[in-house]
Amino acid sequence: MEDSKNAYDLIIIGGGPAGLTAAIYGGRAKLKTLVINKGTVGGLVNTTREIVNYPGYGQISGSDLMKDFKKHADSFGVEFLRDEVVTTDFSQEDKIIRTKKGREYTAKAVIIACGSEPRLLNIPGEKRLQGSGVAYCATCDAEFFEGEEVVVVGSGDQAIEEGMYITKFARKVTVLVLHDEGVLDCNKVSAERAFQNEKMEFVWNSTIEEVLGEEKVEGVKIKNLKTGGSTELACQGVFFFVGMVPSTHFLKDSGIERDKRGYIPVNDMMKTNLEGVFAVGDNRIKYLRQVVSAAGDGAVAAVAAERYIEEMNAFNTNIVKSDKKVLLLFFNALNNESLEFSTLLEEANQELGERYKVVKVDMATRKNLAKKYEINSVPAVLVLNKGEKVKRICYTVDKGNLKAQL
Repeated sequence: MEDSKNAYDLIIIGGGPAGLTAAIYGGRAKLKTLVINKGTVGGLVNTTREIVNYPGYGQISGSDLMKDFKKHADSFGVEFLRDEVVTTDFSQEDKIIRTKKGREYTAKAVIIACGSEPRLLNIPGEKRLQGSGVAYCATCDAEFFEGEEVVVVGSGDQAIEEGMYITKFARKVTVLVLHDEGVLDCNKVSAERAFQNEKMEFVWNSTIEEVLGEEKVEGVKIKNLKTGGSTELACQGVFFFVGMVPSTHFLKDSGIERDKRGYIPVNDMMKTNLEGVFAVGDNRIKYLRQVVSAAGDGAVAAVAAERYIEEMNAFNTNIVKSDKKVLLLFFNALNNESLEFSTLLEEANQELGERYKVVKVDMATRKNLAKKYEINSVPAVLVLNKGEKVKRICYTVDKGNLKAQL
């Protein structure tokens, strides 16, 4: 059994806006809550220079907003650990989390809030020159290119807005755009500002083929998509803004369902396909990836996790600690046969002088429990003593037969 100091009610993997909001709700609900985050708390939002659409703030930097989130979570006694989750075991009621530093933790519920990371093009020179002129975050690295020439790859909101930030330091910023002249993927306001920026130039109908340089970036090879021809452009830095990918690779063998890109499907309660495991923020399938929507995800998941834990605790109280033997009925609330059998079971138990304590479980919401007791179909009844299976009752609509089995 894991040391009790490493046993939590709720573990949140990731400390971005979704994870921090979940932590606030978990702490406020008096759940023993741990946030495991491999980097700086706040995640990629820390690199956002200016946020103007988070309700109540008007204008604030991403790092300052995340500091407020963290401070709020701290006020409710939430614990934080800087480490990286490498493997998980979600097969039992107590979920197991293992980290890169060799630690092991258990939790009654887990919220996956690991976010996303920049997508790599994997072109020649990109990985080799990372940190030597190849970058993915303007707020983090733009100042290192004071007075130099920089290439930006991409034309979405992030690429154009980050490109404009880089012009505060660089002598010139050249943006490589896949589309025809004048067509950018960003919002219209940012596009207009970029076109008016004297330090920004655009190379249309083009993509990057290679990052040039031995020990540091010296230039790029550019391919024109219409002519097929290639040219070289001298520069000292290349910033890639070509999309994001979910940071869910550590879930490969966890049993968590993911789509072909690695994003996690959830329902409206942020539940994954595994009981007691939830997913929020940029690592789940969703329409809008913003701080405000991530915070909403975190709130929903934490409340759902709290209720799940309450159900688990009630189950242990009603069954494991019951003075009587328990009739554990697995049923389907939408199935008439299940409902009729439930009534029959209660009547039979009453006629036997309440010999047993009847506990009903909707199999649709307690899949792990059904798996534990090897229940594959409903209605099904087990006789339990302190949580241990004594026998299984054969399904019947004959009350006399049912009472004889009891």
